[in-house]
Amino acid sequence: MPPGATTGSTVPRRQLGRYLRDLRNQGRLTVRAAAGRLEWSEAKIWRIESGLTSLRSFDVEVMCRIYGAPTGLTEALMGLAKETKARGWWHSYGDVIPGWLDLYIGLEEAASRLWCYQSELVPGLLQTEEYARTLIRADDPDVDDEEIDRRVHVRMARQSLLTRATDPPSLSVVLNESILHRSVGGPEVLAKQLERIADVNKLPNITIKVMPFSAGLHAGVTSGPFVVLRFPEIGTGRAGEPPTVYVEGLTGALYLEKDHEVTQYEDSFSAMWELAAEKDESTKMLIDRAGSLKP
Repeated sequence: MPPGATTGSTVPRRQLGRYLRDLRNQGRLTVRAAAGRLEWSEAKIWRIESGLTSLRSFDVEVMCRIYGAPTGLTEALMGLAKETKARGWWHSYGDVIPGWLDLYIGLEEAASRLWCYQSELVPGLLQTEEYARTLIRADDPDVDDEEIDRRVHVRMARQSLLTRATDPPSLSVVLNESILHRSVGGPEVLAKQLERIADVNKLPNITIKVMPFSAGLHAGVTSGPFVVLRFPEIGTGRAGEPPTVYVEGLTGALYLEKDHEVTQYEDSFSAMWELAAEKDESTKMLIDRAGSLKP
């Protein structure tokens, strides 16, 4: 991946989707009513408003006309629509990246701060190639080696954002101690993976903490894994994108951005951050566990 890789169309797609959703609501149109007026499916309206698809300027003009948008705003949104065609580095792997993950990778690239909690598996940004390959093959055992190689390459390429020369994000991670004992790929693969995490924990923009079993019941037990993404401020002093919570499931993902939703997840993460072992102690736990796995 080239240095300073673009965030592609993710951010402008999300911005355009929010503007169009607000205009629809201001026009007192339901999704069904808007779809009927536009002669589109309700699913298409949902994809547009969720930032999952790019748009032609012509389509935006039609939507704005039906929603009653003023001329100046219509022209601005038509210009924004052109930016939704921009392509990030990961788009060349579109055949192996589901749509919901395509959106996430773009947000991950654009974020200035990520808070991540994982209960069972090492997060993708920290995985070794062997660990990632084991997970990808287990998730889809019928896929051929070539496609698995491409999926692994995407996951490895994502990690370069942590060490990019321009504004690498701040990454804070809480790992449940069970991850240190779950033998993904066997003892050798797990040992190398834990050593990799310990090594990454030396970077100034990264702090990884282990939640020990001794902590007992904590917020992550009920929340499950999640990532909170916050974005850089623009000239006005506010973030260019609203903070977003990403929750991945078996068949897709949720993107939560309502204030009360984000606050609840941030509060949960903050509580876990206080309970987890400190950075140095966590690094020692990782190294000691890795050592115990070696013959």
